[in-house]
Amino acid sequence: QVRCMVLTGSSKAFAAGADISEMKSKQFEDCYRTDMFAEWQGVSKLKTPIIAAVSGYCLGGGCELAMMCDLMVCSESAKFGQPEINLGVIPGAGGTQRLTRIIGKSKAMYMNLTGEFISADEAYKSGLVA
Repeated sequence: QVRCMVLTGSSKAFAAGADISEMKSKQFEDCYRTDMFAEWQGVSKLKTPIIAAVSGYCLGGGCELAMMCDLMVCSESAKFGQPEINLGVIPGAGGTQRLTRIIGKSKAMYMNLTGEFISADEAYKSGLVA
């Protein structure tokens, strides 16, 4: 019986998000119709607690995946961000909603609209990580 799961990446990156090279040739309708991120939503529905152990970059869809977990912890090297705005899109897997609930509207809007990253220390102070 599994009592807890730990989701992690490498020391360089927890997850850098969606594969942009896969998405660049798709039109909005293709992405919307296929619901590219539907499978990820299963993470937030599991009854087994999931801990996101973040080290390095945790960006875009990777940050959204980490926020789907029940608890997020990180190393001092962690950097969090929603850089999708730099590609002309907004977070597509719940990042706008989850980030707002976790760290508050103003800070979430700042991250989503500027694409700037926050450090592990700032993530801790804002309540994104424990």
